[in-house]
Amino acid sequence: MVHRTAHKKLSRNTNARRALLRNLAADLLLHERVVTTAAKAKSVRPFVEKLVTRSKKDSQVNRRYLLAKLNRENAVTKLFELYGPVFKERPGGYTRIIKLEPRVGDRAEMALIEFVDKVSEVAAKKKLETKTPKEEPKVKEKKIKTKRISKKQKATKVNQVKPDRTSKKTATK
Repeated sequence: MVHRTAHKKLSRNTNARRALLRNLAADLLLHERVVTTAAKAKSVRPFVEKLVTRSKKDSQVNRRYLLAKLNRENAVTKLFELYGPVFKERPGGYTRIIKLEPRVGDRAEMALIEFVDKVSEVAAKKKLETKTPKEEPKVKEKKIKTKRISKKQKATKVNQVKPDRTSKKTATK
């Protein structure tokens, strides 16, 4: 038994490991599922779950903390707008890891890490339920299309007999 090991090093130095976890977590938050190696999935899981727990309470302190951890504003806004409200009642365990077939090139164990609830679907359902009648999309009026006249049709119209304007002028005088 190996004591005093807080996490796996993933064969990287500290800065590279932090960047890897940051990028994997941001991709997971933006795309809701990521295929990666099993070791990386197991390492990123507690990192993401702590971020989701922070996003349950929307405050400026939490926003700054998450922005410092992720360095991506769109991931942080998605955390507070979607993940926080969806997982508000859940005490933990926001993600699951599903093992896949080994990678073809080097036989590395692959895994799919995803959120337990399909967050985009749940958020869409909630949005539809809370939608007021004012927010319903307006039906656009159809424009009346005018017929285009071809060159042949224009030529036939020009050749048609038109009343003589000069005769009208002389008749009125």
